[in-house]
Amino acid sequence: MEVRKEHQIHFWYIVAALLAVILIQNLIALAPNTEIPYSTFQDLLARHEVKDLVIGDHEITGTYQHPPAGKPDRFSTFRVDPRLAGELAKSGATYSGAPGPGPLATLLAWVVPAAGFVLLWMFLIRPMAGGAGGLMSVGQSKARIYVENDVKTTFADVAGVDEAKDELKEIVTFLKDPERYGRLGAHIPRGILLVGPPGTGKTLLARAVAGEAAVPFFSISGSEFVEMFVGVGAARVRDLFAKAREQAPAIVFIDELDALGRMRSGSAMQGGNDEKEQTLNQLLAELDGFDPSSGVVLLGATNRPEILDPALLRAGRFDRQVLVDRPDRAGRVQILGVHLKKIRLAVGVDVGEIAAMTPGFTGADLAGLVNEAALLATRRDGTEVTLEDFNQAIERVIAGLEKRSRLLNKHEREVVAHHELGHALVAMALPGVDPVQKISIIPRGVGALGYTIQRPLEDRFLMTRTELVNRMAVLLGGRAAESVIFDEISTGAEDDLVKATDIARGMVARFGMDSGLGQVAYEAQRQQFLQSPGGMAWEPRRYSDVTAAAIDLAVKTLIERAFLLARAVLEANLPLLRQGAATLLAHETLAGPDLDALTRAVHAPLAPAALPHPV
Repeated sequence: MEVRKEHQIHFWYIVAALLAVILIQNLIALAPNTEIPYSTFQDLLARHEVKDLVIGDHEITGTYQHPPAGKPDRFSTFRVDPRLAGELAKSGATYSGAPGPGPLATLLAWVVPAAGFVLLWMFLIRPMAGGAGGLMSVGQSKARIYVENDVKTTFADVAGVDEAKDELKEIVTFLKDPERYGRLGAHIPRGILLVGPPGTGKTLLARAVAGEAAVPFFSISGSEFVEMFVGVGAARVRDLFAKAREQAPAIVFIDELDALGRMRSGSAMQGGNDEKEQTLNQLLAELDGFDPSSGVVLLGATNRPEILDPALLRAGRFDRQVLVDRPDRAGRVQILGVHLKKIRLAVGVDVGEIAAMTPGFTGADLAGLVNEAALLATRRDGTEVTLEDFNQAIERVIAGLEKRSRLLNKHEREVVAHHELGHALVAMALPGVDPVQKISIIPRGVGALGYTIQRPLEDRFLMTRTELVNRMAVLLGGRAAESVIFDEISTGAEDDLVKATDIARGMVARFGMDSGLGQVAYEAQRQQFLQSPGGMAWEPRRYSDVTAAAIDLAVKTLIERAFLLARAVLEANLPLLRQGAATLLAHETLAGPDLDALTRAVHAPLAPAALPHPV
């Protein structure tokens, strides 16, 4: 795009030119002359010794009739009030007037105030009136505009989201060849909404669309539309779309759309004419007035689609939603391939193995993981990044930093060692459970006194009732080990209890896995990409108090049965639990061959049907 340059005359050029003119005039006026007192001038005037007089407001210049020897023939003097001069002449004193302001002083007398006003306008009034964020420009869009040569991102820079890329490639084709889509009467969707968890690459995808299409790219965040002044957001929406139409074909990208398009309230107490609703109404009006053939495509991104206004998502507005989800194992391999090009990787490092150890990681998480592994290799003065660097980086991301300064007493170390061995042995004994990769009693993060890392063999999307029960048993294996060895339980199982309770409640209230409550979903799982602490957000209960009590009892029964299952596994492997805990206390970490030996020595558990039912 050709950028138009406007030529302006700088203020300081004008000032310099005026000063140069005044200086030249002064040099011309400075002819050789003799300055004489005004009393001497009066005496010369009385004797008719002067001629060619030039009388100014403050100064009189003239020529001698008979110039004194060795002096210029011109003289100058400064005027005195005639009445005062008469009185002074009677006294016989020599007197003279004071010079008036010179040309330079006269110039400065009006240049300095004028310059002050100009500087005030340039540095204070103009920024407030028309500059970026100025008082008079609050209605102007704050969108950052990138011309086609500014966006270097392409689809080659985006990996792991092939389905989303395929959806957006159609947008690129439309922007490059709109006649092809118009020949059969079809038109491109007015708005495309990218939804997905944070860090999955929604903004990167939008920039890749602009880079591939080679069109101007307007990028703005939804929060930048809202100000304290009523009507400002609506004005900015109008200004943004007006600029986009001027530069069509173009792409308008609104990031964090939920800040702008939050669901309007139906409560009469809140009213319906606040600033956010006006801004949203203006956006809806602009989308309705969108001409699909104009070549302007609107992209939005959000990780909270559940709170968007339904009017924004209806057909004809944001009528196409593209899910940008967490990548699967193959997608993680692709993403790691993009980021591993930026570091010096050791020969023989299996990218697939790294991808297998990172289930649930987003693209941003993987980028941070690669950078963390490179930093670890740098700290140890390595020449290449090895697989062990990635293992340590994963532990650091999942469990947090090592806290070797957090010293535990002897009894606490024994409790933590048996607790972690309890998790590991139950996981080794039960079928359908992810294998254990590492056990450690080195404190990490905020509250973790030890940790057990399990490595998934594959991405799982469905789980059976037995697998869920076994997963709860693994979570409760730490507390079960404490109860078996010390006949006591500690506070170390807090996080395990929360996770086990969430699984049990999901089995009962959402998945219909309790025979007493039947095949009924008492709670619905809403699509949320931002998980709030403590589980689901509050929703009105749709079942009776009797049913609520039955749900609570069923959850308690499932957890108790999983606890008994974990305890039975550990009692069947009690010597192995004591021996493994002693080894863990000696080495602080168990991995590799030591874990393989434990896995081979674990006895098969009792059949779940043979376990006693909790009272």
